[in-house]
Amino acid sequence: MLKLLKSPVHQEDFGMGRKIVLAFQTLGVVFGDVGTSPLYTFSVMFSKAPINGNEDVIGALSLVLYTLILIPLIKYVLVVLWANDDGEGGTFALYSLICRHAKVSLLPNQLPSDARISSFRLKVPSAELERSLKIKERLETSLTLKKLLLVLVLAGTSMVIADGVVTPAMSVMSAVGGLKVGVDAIEQDEVVMISVAFLVILFSVQKFGTSKVGLAVGPALFIWFCSLAGIGIYNLLKYDTSVLKAFNPVHIYLYFKRNSVKAWYALGGCLLCATGSEAMFADLCYFSVQSIQLTFVFLVLPCLMLGYLGQAAYLINNPSGEEQPFFYSIPGGMFWPIFLIANIAALIASRTMTTATFSCIKQSTALGCFPRLKIVHTSRKFMGQIYIPVINWFLLVVCLIVVCSISSINEIGNAYVLWSVTDGSWIILVFAVIMFLIMYIWNYGSKLKYETEVKQKLSMDLMRELGCNLGTIRAPGIGLVYNELAKGVPAIFGHFLTTLPAIHSMIIFVCIKYVPVPMVPQSERFLFRRVCPKSYHIFRCIARYGYKDVRKENHQTFEQLLIESIEKFIRREAQERQLESDGDEDTDNEEDTSLSRVLIAPNGSVYSLAVPLLAEFGSCSNNPISEASTSEEVTADLPVDPSISDAEHGLERELSFIRKAKESGVVYLLGHGDIRARKDSWFIKKLVINYFYAFLRKNCRRGIANLSVPHSHLMQVGMTYMV
Repeated sequence: MLKLLKSPVHQEDFGMGRKIVLAFQTLGVVFGDVGTSPLYTFSVMFSKAPINGNEDVIGALSLVLYTLILIPLIKYVLVVLWANDDGEGGTFALYSLICRHAKVSLLPNQLPSDARISSFRLKVPSAELERSLKIKERLETSLTLKKLLLVLVLAGTSMVIADGVVTPAMSVMSAVGGLKVGVDAIEQDEVVMISVAFLVILFSVQKFGTSKVGLAVGPALFIWFCSLAGIGIYNLLKYDTSVLKAFNPVHIYLYFKRNSVKAWYALGGCLLCATGSEAMFADLCYFSVQSIQLTFVFLVLPCLMLGYLGQAAYLINNPSGEEQPFFYSIPGGMFWPIFLIANIAALIASRTMTTATFSCIKQSTALGCFPRLKIVHTSRKFMGQIYIPVINWFLLVVCLIVVCSISSINEIGNAYVLWSVTDGSWIILVFAVIMFLIMYIWNYGSKLKYETEVKQKLSMDLMRELGCNLGTIRAPGIGLVYNELAKGVPAIFGHFLTTLPAIHSMIIFVCIKYVPVPMVPQSERFLFRRVCPKSYHIFRCIARYGYKDVRKENHQTFEQLLIESIEKFIRREAQERQLESDGDEDTDNEEDTSLSRVLIAPNGSVYSLAVPLLAEFGSCSNNPISEASTSEEVTADLPVDPSISDAEHGLERELSFIRKAKESGVVYLLGHGDIRARKDSWFIKKLVINYFYAFLRKNCRRGIANLSVPHSHLMQVGMTYMV
């Protein structure tokens, strides 16, 4: 059996020593972005609302202090972090919670048996949940609300991913820009080239993982926060302690009263002090809730406040230093050591949103909203720590474009807070729109494909009339037919029947299905059913995974797990005499006369029951099948014990049949289904389906790739659906 990696939910059970280590790692992974905000927050604010007196400095400082209190502390640390999905954070984690408690998913592949997974843990309705039940009913009955909810989720996720582009550019350029304070001869072009070199190094070490990098950069961030606090205390004592009155929120009102419209522009720059706060929630899968809370409350927040207080004290006496207040406020003898630490911290900060982006991509992929990509798990202890090579290098390319095309820190800051399109905000807007369209088109195309496969699945009447021979020859072995249907016989199976000269003696329809839970226990991974009568030897296996589960099995291990699970299913079936004893309706033995009763070959030929190819194999009794095609023939030489009942004897025959089929070999039958828009479809639909979705599907990673199946064990048939 496979050993699953440890889930973050178990992190809460660690001792205090382990929590302290995790808290130390969070410095380098979670708090890098918000920790380096003092490098640029005041400079961006005062570029929009220049200093006209000491009260402007006090008002801007008060605005920053209460932004830190309201957004990172109250919103995220005290509220949002507790709204996690079994230790998993992010927009899609919340969406999965909603999908688990209400039927709001647009992909109609849910089964009643999904709710019996132990990690579902649905709450029993109570009087306190009456309002929630009303909202649930409204969501489940309104298609418009379902679509609106999905759009909001995709929009929020796309903005987080877009932050993964702007954050590295902003942090690195602001830190390297300190050279112009220390060396007068440095020009902006040289700052850009150094920033490019730093970014290349940064993204190159991303593959080493969060734990290794977190331990390596944790001490560096600790030194940075201590330096930030030390400089702040020094400036407070040297210049002016009166800035402490900024804790009185009335100065915010006075600031807006004096500066009017300019104050609102400065408010946009003020939000930069809290940028990266969303990483606390998005990166929750890497660490525990308590480790993040402890680190922020007792280290990050006090150091940030002291840093801003010190800069404000310096600006009251030196208002001309508003362009680079952090570097100008550094004591003369400490400039170069602090400059070095600031650049290291900026590089670390750039990783914060990158790791958050990886988490968002993995969650959205598992929930059917992003094309499948190669995901590398970088930790043996924590499965949430991942690295996605394609996204990593894509972010690097876009970051380099941003740095080379925008030479001003203020314009990059505009991209953060979306002041105006002309100031540079178009960069993050365009990138966010691209990511949104990718996710929406993939979800839309996947939904159409699944619905079409459901409509065109083969009817049970057709399967019964074909007989247990399936209208062809049954050869020894096991055929694993991969498809996305959770019910019924996929139409692609008809292609195999009309294309292959023979079909395997045992067929298992394998459906890789993601359910809206973080993890599915290994003992509950496989869900089996019989698709046809017992003599057909056709089963359905639904392999269920949560969006945090790791699929790293090789094909031999997967096959062994599959056979062991199906043997357990058959033994349990023999005892219970039925698959679902509680009356669930998610069974494959369904009557549906409206389903397809014809088979369409890849060349376009149509075969019906009137065609001799299928008609002559209409029943098993009239056409005995080849050797090893039935359990009776395989086990004909087994000794008969009079003391064994017929049921037990039948059970042993079927188990022996399965073992014989396994010894003959396992072949993976892959149905590569594509969709095309009908000729009478709208132009937009043709463009989206025939070009954009087709491009994404062609270049995405196939689900079977995780099993590393040799090509000699693969067989593929293509099919195109018109939608």
